[in-house]
Amino acid sequence: MAKPKQSAALGFIFVTIFIDVLGLGIIIPVMPKLLQVLGNIDVSKASTYIGWLTFVYASMQFLFASVMGNLSDRYGRRPILLISLFGFAIDYLVMAFSPSILWLFVGRTIAGICGASTSTATAYIADVSTGSKRAANFGLVGAASAIGLIFGIALGAYLSAINLRLPFMAAAGFAFANGFYGLFVLPESLKPQYRRKFEWSRANPFLSLWRIYKKRPALASLLGATAIVYIAQKAVEYLLSTFLYEKFDWTPASVGTLGIFVGVVLVAIQGGLIRYTVPKFGQQKNIIAGLIFYAIGLALIAFASKGWMLYVFMVPYCLGGLSGPALQGIATDEVAKNEQGELQGAFAILNSISLIIGPLLLSYVFFFFTKKEGAIVHFPGAPYLLASILMIISTFIAVRSFKKT
Repeated sequence: MAKPKQSAALGFIFVTIFIDVLGLGIIIPVMPKLLQVLGNIDVSKASTYIGWLTFVYASMQFLFASVMGNLSDRYGRRPILLISLFGFAIDYLVMAFSPSILWLFVGRTIAGICGASTSTATAYIADVSTGSKRAANFGLVGAASAIGLIFGIALGAYLSAINLRLPFMAAAGFAFANGFYGLFVLPESLKPQYRRKFEWSRANPFLSLWRIYKKRPALASLLGATAIVYIAQKAVEYLLSTFLYEKFDWTPASVGTLGIFVGVVLVAIQGGLIRYTVPKFGQQKNIIAGLIFYAIGLALIAFASKGWMLYVFMVPYCLGGLSGPALQGIATDEVAKNEQGELQGAFAILNSISLIIGPLLLSYVFFFFTKKEGAIVHFPGAPYLLASILMIISTFIAVRSFKKT
């Protein structure tokens, strides 16, 4: 049974990750509409701006993820997490009052730097968890992400009906509130004896990944599979609303309702089902099954012909969430306590690389198959078909990495 202080700390981490994903959820239904208003453009063109906004966010996250992870190995997890939360609050305010598309890029820059602290949050969980509880607690991270997605999409969809800026103001309030709460309840998880000197060479994102590759090739292969999964996931995370607006002419409220459904399913899977499947079937089988479910779900979404089908096809896609916590559980068992921040920094780096590549690539695929003039065929589901193929490739890489281990 968890100690009261540890339970409060895990609760804080849960809320912190929730707020991180809340920002993503808000953007999903609101950003296409906000871009249309600020730039006087159509949905198809707005998708390319979403790709570039995400590119800026991801580039900052890529540059700072390893720095944040290594700073947390040196100075502890608590100060990095708190600074990040207050930074997110500032980002949301910038987004709320942006007078032009240019200011949206400023906001995404701030968010990218602060979002790099996700590596610190997951390192915190690794600090306070042991053995099989790690995968279960990483499952809670997935549940926090799912709930953040629920509230984010709901806020973005329903509050934007009142005012397009209102969802960002609400998110800023949540971030400020959680930051002040953390000042009083969050204990430090990394004891002084486990801390190490900060080294810029280890904070270099490229060198950090190279060091993992040289020391643990099997783990590096698994991280490679993870990077491909992250790229494929961006089809749902960043293009879902534009896909639904273009193909089915949905309203933001309809997108919000689907988002709530997806979030509920993800909570059930990552907050409940995975606590049964990991002990029973093992982490490797959970990873393989999850990747196959992802591939099936994405392929079905690509060819959906009716709006209601999205509710059915999202179920196998959400079952793909079985893979993430199991994958992180395997990875954290491979490194020492004072390297957890660096490892989680590597995960954040891979996520950043996927954010640099995924939304930009997939948004232009979407634009190419939906533009009003010059499209070979009108096929809004093209990004989802490509994402499904990427999931299949990732499955083969993961299986090979298990054989190496």
